[in-house]
Amino acid sequence: MIVKSETLTARGRRTRAALLEAGREAFEEQGYDAVRVDDVCARAGVSHGTFYTYFDSKESLFGEVAGSVVGEMFAASMVGPTVPDDPYARVEAANRLYLRAWAANSRLVRMLEHAATTDDRFGRLLLELREVFVRRGAEGLRRLQEQGLADRDLDPRLTAIMLGGMVEHFAHVWLDLGERADEATAVDHLTRLWARAIGLTHASTARPGGQNREERGEA
Repeated sequence: MIVKSETLTARGRRTRAALLEAGREAFEEQGYDAVRVDDVCARAGVSHGTFYTYFDSKESLFGEVAGSVVGEMFAASMVGPTVPDDPYARVEAANRLYLRAWAANSRLVRMLEHAATTDDRFGRLLLELREVFVRRGAEGLRRLQEQGLADRDLDPRLTAIMLGGMVEHFAHVWLDLGERADEATAVDHLTRLWARAIGLTHASTARPGGQNREERGEA
């Protein structure tokens, strides 16, 4: 019987966390197809039977590992309050942070994409995980449209999917396939393409009087 996370003891939570960490290491080093449950158990220092107390299969373990990786990427690419309060600068910062988050996690993301081509469960999981990025992009574009800083005729969701796909594909070609470009140039080009696509320019984001976001009523 699989023990639910919310009912675990402190020891159980530690064991489950150890299995997740061991699984992540094994998948990154060996690839999804080559990993066996026994490999994960050996890394975590637990018995074969203990594994099935927490996960019903290698597939369920991989699903949780992939989910945690995407969550880490989402958090790592969040633009904080230290970035200048200017939409163009924040798009630029988001692109830079995303490329760095991709560099740290691309192997597992690509593994999930490969698994999704042969298993509908992973296809659905991939769409669910990408949805958090789509929602963030769509909400950001909607705010810019409301402020008159972006093309109001653009569908926020479709635009977020398309432009997000551009950034993700470039990250793959650049970091995984070895396209030559320094980070500053890559970020600059991505940001200019993104901004032009939605009608955002440096000049359009300039605000008189140095008002901050709260004074302008922005999120």
